[in-house]
Amino acid sequence: MIVIRPCRFEECPAVLALWERAGAIPSPTDTLEELRRLVQTHGDGFLVAIQQGAIIGSVIGGWDGWRGNIYRLAVAPEARRLGLARRLVHEAELVLTMKGARRMSALVERHEAHAVGFWDALAERGWQRDE
Repeated sequence: MIVIRPCRFEECPAVLALWERAGAIPSPTDTLEELRRLVQTHGDGFLVAIQQGAIIGSVIGGWDGWRGNIYRLAVAPEARRLGLARRLVHEAELVLTMKGARRMSALVERHEAHAVGFWDALAERGWQRDE
C-alpha cells in the first residue's frame, strides 16, 4: 500500500536522496535547509509517497495566491509505471484547488523526454504545453 501525505521535517534528507536516485536535475534549492524551510512554511503542498516506511515519490504543489505551480515530481525507479506520478499530481491538484487555485502550471524540463511524455499524457485532464 502506498500512502501520499505531506512531507515531515525529518524526511527531508530522504527526499533529497529520492531526487538523486530518480535522476532529477539538481537545482539551487535542493538543499536540506531549503526543504526543511518548505516543510515549516508551506508543508501541506510538499507531498511524499510512502511505501513500507520508504519515500518512493514526491511532488511540490506551490501556491502564490494567484496560480498553482507543480514542481519536483519524482518517483523512485523501482516504483515507476504503476500510476504513482499521476496519483501525486492529482493530490497536488487537490491541495492547490483547496487553496483557491483556478489555474495551474507545471515546471517540466523540456529536454527530458520521459517527463514531457508524462505531462503530454495528462492532456485529457487539461494539462497542455505552453510553448
